[in-house]
Amino acid sequence: MPIATPASSDQIRRTFLEFFAQRGHEVVPSAPLVPQNDPTLMFVNAGMVPFKDVFTGKDRRPYQRAASSQKCIRISGKHNDLENVGVTARHQTFFEMLGNFSFGDYFKEDAIAFAWELLTKVYDISPSRLVVTIYNGEGGFPADDEAAAIWRKVTGFGDDRILRLGLADNFWTMGDVGPCGPCSEIHFFHGNEPDVARFGEEPRIDGSGWTEIWNNVFMQYERAEKDGPLVPLPAPSIDTGMGLERIASVLQGVTSNYDTDLLRGLVDRAAELSGKPYAGSNADDDVSMRVIADHARTTAFLIAEGVMPEKQRREYVLRRVMRRAIRHGHRLGIDRPFLHEVALEVVRRMGETYPELRDRRELIARVTEDEEVRFRTTLKRGMKILDERFDEMRSSGEKTLPAAAAADLYTTYGFPLDLTQVICAESNFDVDVPGAEAIIRGAGEADGPIDPNAAVDSAHRDARAKLAQPVVFTGYEHEEGDSEVVAIIRVEAQGEGDRARKVRALVEHAEAGQAVELVVRETPFYAESGGQVGDVGEVTADGARVEVTDTQKPLAGLVVHEGVVREGTIAVGQRVRLAVDHAARSATRRNHSATHVLHWALRKVLGEHAQQKGSRVGPDMLRFDFTHNRPLTREEISQIEDLVNEKVLTNAKVTTEILPMDEARRRGAMAIFEEKYGDTVRMLTMTPEVVELCGGTHARALGDIGLFKITSEGGVAAGVRRLFASTGLNALAYARGVEAELARARQVAKAQGGDLAEKIGKIVAHERELEKKVAELERRILEGAGPAQGGGGGIDAMLEGAREIGGIKVLARRVPDGTNPGALRDLAEKLRDKLGDRAAVLLGAAVGDKAQLAVMVSRSATERLKAGELIKAIARIVGGSGGGRPDMAQAGGTDVAQLDAAIAATYVEVERALAS
Repeated sequence: MPIATPASSDQIRRTFLEFFAQRGHEVVPSAPLVPQNDPTLMFVNAGMVPFKDVFTGKDRRPYQRAASSQKCIRISGKHNDLENVGVTARHQTFFEMLGNFSFGDYFKEDAIAFAWELLTKVYDISPSRLVVTIYNGEGGFPADDEAAAIWRKVTGFGDDRILRLGLADNFWTMGDVGPCGPCSEIHFFHGNEPDVARFGEEPRIDGSGWTEIWNNVFMQYERAEKDGPLVPLPAPSIDTGMGLERIASVLQGVTSNYDTDLLRGLVDRAAELSGKPYAGSNADDDVSMRVIADHARTTAFLIAEGVMPEKQRREYVLRRVMRRAIRHGHRLGIDRPFLHEVALEVVRRMGETYPELRDRRELIARVTEDEEVRFRTTLKRGMKILDERFDEMRSSGEKTLPAAAAADLYTTYGFPLDLTQVICAESNFDVDVPGAEAIIRGAGEADGPIDPNAAVDSAHRDARAKLAQPVVFTGYEHEEGDSEVVAIIRVEAQGEGDRARKVRALVEHAEAGQAVELVVRETPFYAESGGQVGDVGEVTADGARVEVTDTQKPLAGLVVHEGVVREGTIAVGQRVRLAVDHAARSATRRNHSATHVLHWALRKVLGEHAQQKGSRVGPDMLRFDFTHNRPLTREEISQIEDLVNEKVLTNAKVTTEILPMDEARRRGAMAIFEEKYGDTVRMLTMTPEVVELCGGTHARALGDIGLFKITSEGGVAAGVRRLFASTGLNALAYARGVEAELARARQVAKAQGGDLAEKIGKIVAHERELEKKVAELERRILEGAGPAQGGGGGIDAMLEGAREIGGIKVLARRVPDGTNPGALRDLAEKLRDKLGDRAAVLLGAAVGDKAQLAVMVSRSATERLKAGELIKAIARIVGGSGGGRPDMAQAGGTDVAQLDAAIAATYVEVERALAS
């Protein structure tokens, strides 16, 4: 029965999933946006990504047909829609992808028939508004005549409505590596009378024209390495993708995705906050409102999954998106933090479909507002710097913002490079992007290493192929067991230091002294995952012994025991005995179980926003990251420790159950977004309040944890804190260490009983008083330095070396070695002020094995000469770096021998800066 129109997006999504469920498809919930066990992707960018290993045969599911509505983000890599967001009617960074999939079951004929039936019979779209495309054959691959014939049969279309396109349009790849194949797209015409002659043109200003709404990919090949050969998949499969926003625009009778019920409410909220009307045009204000609407969705969903705005990897991508949205709000005249309000509108509208939004509502609002407050403190300063630079560039006729200036805006003011590009483009300037990126990378500030070309080692793929089924883990019940060696991977190191890499090769046997990775059919060894380190222990056979130093899971279904053959020879096919190190496993169990109780205690003391952001547990460590925006107080730490230890003292039994995901959620189990969960999950119950999903190994009862003690707490990123803690014997060792340190402190301070703090306070106060006296003596020596001290007879004598360059008095001198940075800065400031209102002073000194530099520039001279830029040029000569404000900067370097040359170069660098 046709769907009622106009249909809501919820109806459209539900109808799609029900349609395919009725045709034997398993409806699979959306996977997280952050891919699990996939180093090649920053974010899930297509509906098929969660099924990637199923298509390649590395993972098996209990079904061969699936349908989903998958959350997707396209910001980085091959699929990057960021620059088109808000400008076109159909691009977003965040979107939902409706898809149906066949894993070696049906192929082209059924896929095409399903698509046509859903669109024309259920969604009731007129066939006269549709055309289809097929692959025309390029790059050594034949044309997809099979698909053309099926389309003619199903639709009755002639060749004028079945269009043939090339490799760029109709051969789909997920990236440089992964599954791929020819595809067939379905396009819809927005507007009055469909005109096939307009196919291929961009939609017009009124939104009329052809738009792709559904892509049917016929998965036939896989590319394992970048630019490598295409190899046939084990079984031809189907992957289809239809953007919910695009099909909603069709069924809701609008020409822009931003006018659908998915986005229009967010656009209207942005308009309301700005106090300006939304006209749906391409005017700057309307574009800004659309950008804010889209970026608010990406912001809300990523924070809900535990991604926080920072300088590295995915966190930096989120920061870019947020700061772009904030900048567009600034353009609209919104002069207060606002993005969190639009993000909360996302929660309100989509929280029913995606409960993680509703569950993390407070976290989304707090992190978003905090980031905007931080950025707004630097936005005005950064904009002022750019405006001043633009004035200089207009005067000199320059058209390109130098790389150093763009990089400095990023490192000093947090301006993402693409935001600087946008601001420059608005004033008709370009940016030296490659140069700026090189400087940022050199400073260690680059967007972190998600390698788009990363791929699983071929030796691991070959080892997995030798297994009829995934390696069976027996370690929940046992710490020892027997099995058969299925594969041996010999590991050799090539290169040295940072350039060293592991080279792996399958072998039939390995001898004493060789590094190996062993694969067996079943194992009690836990492979590192979920924050728990891999087990260590031994693998033994007749006359052979392998010391296992780590256990890893390089791909789904494969466990490798990393180690060294210590005795004899180990061979494929051999029966072996596997034994986990009991002491190490027990300590790991204690630490892992403690993290779950700690997670509960943090939420109890700090609030529900204190969600797990990551963890690392092993025999000798417990590290726990959580979302919180300030340091914990001593009282809060004590409260958390008390709550955990109170639970431990109950000695409650730790129980585990294997349940369907939906059932576990109904029973209150907490899921962690950093983890990957299947359709069935392992639910861990410690107390009625502590119920979480976890695949790790755990204590039998809470009493096994022993004493719990937090050993340190600090920040690791914006809005993320990190705790280290100890349990059991480790906690006892920590307490004894603290006692021993206190005893040594009492001995040194000659303290008795409880007066240690008082004694230390007196010592510190005395030391501070001495430091003040030393600083005053240094200042007097510097200001009155005679020739023997390298000064030349005091401040007035030092001024005699000043030169006038372009109307600015410039002085560069070396002062007595050992001068501390504070004294160096103070003296430079006094010399600058003595020289007059347009002056620049650079002073240098050797302090130990380091060169120290300080620059001071009169504020009236900073329009032409900036201290931060000058010191960077001088610091490079002494092998260092530095920076600072336009009127004051400091730097250090490791090449003291070049200090005099660096100081002498100051005058040349000033001339160059003034000339440019």
